[in-house]
Amino acid sequence: MKRHLPSLNALRAFEAAARLGRMTAAADELSVTPGAISRQVRQLETSLGLSLFEGSKNKPLLTDHGRALLPGLSAAFDQMESSLRAVVEQAQGTLDVCCLGSFSMRWLIPRLYRFNALHPGIEVRLSTSNAQAQPSDERYDVVIDVQAQAVQEPTRELFPEYLGAVLAPALAATLQLDKVADLTGLPLLRTRTRRNAWTMWCESLGIPPLDATGAEFEHYYFNLEAALGGLGVSVAPWHLVADEVRAGRLLAPFGFQRSGYRYVARSRARHQHAESFCQWLAQEVEQMPLPPECSLTGS
Repeated sequence: MKRHLPSLNALRAFEAAARLGRMTAAADELSVTPGAISRQVRQLETSLGLSLFEGSKNKPLLTDHGRALLPGLSAAFDQMESSLRAVVEQAQGTLDVCCLGSFSMRWLIPRLYRFNALHPGIEVRLSTSNAQAQPSDERYDVVIDVQAQAVQEPTRELFPEYLGAVLAPALAATLQLDKVADLTGLPLLRTRTRRNAWTMWCESLGIPPLDATGAEFEHYYFNLEAALGGLGVSVAPWHLVADEVRAGRLLAPFGFQRSGYRYVARSRARHQHAESFCQWLAQEVEQMPLPPECSLTGS
């Protein structure tokens, strides 16, 4: 079906001028003269039969029609730019992956050499997000995230999160931990990006929340380093501490419980490298050991 669109140059000129608020700024962005921007905008107005700007040339203001047109045009140009970048980067063998910082450091990076061995021609570029800021799917080829709601297509579920209390053997040797209530009064380590972790774990056991008054750290990575150093008890996701627990560097006296969170992956549609990466993620998840179940309850 034939498209009925005005000049693409005219649309670009209007979108830049409307977004930046000045014809001269639009001219600088598009590497043309301000006069060229003005002519293109007038051409678009003539084509549409609508006024898009009003006011003086130095300080043009958008009309109601201009304000209505701008968001859709900006989104369309953003999508075109994203699609072009994806094609170029895929041809160059690059893959932009975004995930939580502690997940990247303690789970993804230690396994990434296996992906590199399988796909030596793909360069994985890692970026980190945090639990409060949702990463934009338009910026990245693959986003690994955490969510509480049911997984919807095209999001892929990787694994459910399990939480458990962990501490260093040297600290455990000085304590009597027969029941969860024995943690009361101990330094319960907290993480600024996951302040609800202790509450979620207690809720999963059906017990009242513990008073977590231990040191607070910026990220889980530092929290777990403190636990390994015997500075207190951490409540941590199994996938971040599995190696330490299995090696005996951390003890989990009460096992692990499902938190209700799920780790998921979202990938850019029709991106071959992203699909390869997500398939590899699924293979890695299949090899993950299951956590020890909760052996004690409540008070």
